[in-house]
Amino acid sequence: MNILILGGGGREHALAWAIRQNPKCDRLIVAPGNAGIAAIARCADLDIVSRGDVLAFAEEHAIDFVVIGPEAPLAAGIADALREAGFLVFGPSQAAARLESSKAFTKEICDASGAPTAAWARFGNAAAARNDVTRRGAPIVVKADGLAAGKGVTVAETVDQAHSAIDAIFDGEFGDTSVVIEDFMEGEEASFFVLCDGRDGLAMGTAQDHKRVGEGDTGPNTGGMGAYSPAPVLTESLQDQVMTRIVRPTIAEMAARGTPFQGVLYAGLMIAGGEARLVEYNVRFGDPECQALMLRLGAQALDLLLACAEGRLAETQITWGHDHAMTVVMATKGYPGSYEKGTPIRGLDRLPESSFEMVFHAGTAERDGRIIATGGRVLACTGRGATLAEAHDRAYALVDAIDWPDGFCRRDIGWREVERETAE
Repeated sequence: MNILILGGGGREHALAWAIRQNPKCDRLIVAPGNAGIAAIARCADLDIVSRGDVLAFAEEHAIDFVVIGPEAPLAAGIADALREAGFLVFGPSQAAARLESSKAFTKEICDASGAPTAAWARFGNAAAARNDVTRRGAPIVVKADGLAAGKGVTVAETVDQAHSAIDAIFDGEFGDTSVVIEDFMEGEEASFFVLCDGRDGLAMGTAQDHKRVGEGDTGPNTGGMGAYSPAPVLTESLQDQVMTRIVRPTIAEMAARGTPFQGVLYAGLMIAGGEARLVEYNVRFGDPECQALMLRLGAQALDLLLACAEGRLAETQITWGHDHAMTVVMATKGYPGSYEKGTPIRGLDRLPESSFEMVFHAGTAERDGRIIATGGRVLACTGRGATLAEAHDRAYALVDAIDWPDGFCRRDIGWREVERETAE
């Protein structure tokens, strides 16, 4: 079959790498793609948030299946346009994508379905939000209500920090939006991925992300500096609890509203005292969690995405090995603040590429035969092994083999679990 992936980041490179291994994939196109993706698929210059452009491209190239990677085309209703035109699509409708595009909507769904989450309030102006924070005190969480590329959340340790975050949101840093104020939740965060076909949900995998830019989980939030899978903190009993109390009630509530959810539901969870509460939903694979998941899944990823799109999840199973994967993000110096674009990256052509070691490109391009950095998060060095320590060593060996003076990474990805594993 002819397959089109929309997106051009590390998540899409990982999806393309896994899909390409499946014999069902005859032709693979990724739009817009990047320098790494270009080695395994055709890249196309396409406006992926334009309904007309995407439809015309899919028709011209006889596309059989479209996989939508990032949140922006989902929020723009690209999945709706494709389905209306008769294309098979992996990704939720515009209405269902509100689970990510509106933090307030997610909270309303939680309230309606009884899913456990933090107490919250929404405000349309800075003064009311500041007054609420002053009344409630800190620590407290401030979120831009709309899409913010994973960076619109501030865990404020002081009231002044919360006020500054509120002011930044209403000053237009994240576009025209409102603000959601939440109680701070203690515990350990983990990511839980569930495939949904509108009726059924299939637990797909777990991971733990590292959002803060600095080692020891310090500094500002980013799109993600590294991740590992599985996340042992999400035990089987906790996964069952999350499916029963959070995910299945959400699927049922969305269906009852006439907006069934079809795609991957990414539940960000806070774990404490043997209980899980929802932090937020995303409606696509996390980045960089996807890189770790895809290295573990391999070719079966396409079969799972197809089962989801075709409404066959009730008869579908996932085969997981007893393995671990870790991905370490290399970012441009200065990220998540201002950074220089166009710096050269050397040594990539000498790196191993296998089901145990892969460097997924996120923000790269080829210029005059050289690979250059074009974004903040640029590479995802991913290793797999029988233990997390093995995966860790393979991922960091890739990092150390790359010649990029203008890049940096965290050296402590997976530190909690590596410490636990070593202590056993």
